[in-house]
Amino acid sequence: MTNDATPQAPRRPRFIAGAVCPSCKAVDRIVVDLETDERSCVDCGFSEKRPQASAQEPATRVTRGSARLVETTAEPVRLMTPEPPKD
Repeated sequence: MTNDATPQAPRRPRFIAGAVCPSCKAVDRIVVDLETDERSCVDCGFSEKRPQASAQEPATRVTRGSARLVETTAEPVRLMTPEPPKD
């Protein structure tokens, strides 16, 4: 149970492991502020908002969703054994 009277501590930005700054190319220097949804570099001061989700997923050879939605009809298979040769 939470107590509404207790003040919340301000959230600190989080470092993103392995992230490379697009401006100065420094590794492990990017932080993300989860409240403002903004990433920034602590070395060079680069800052940007998180990009909005794209409306359409780019087509790749893996994302062929429409081709997989077509249901093929089942057909019976008749197995035939070869007849022995007649002498």
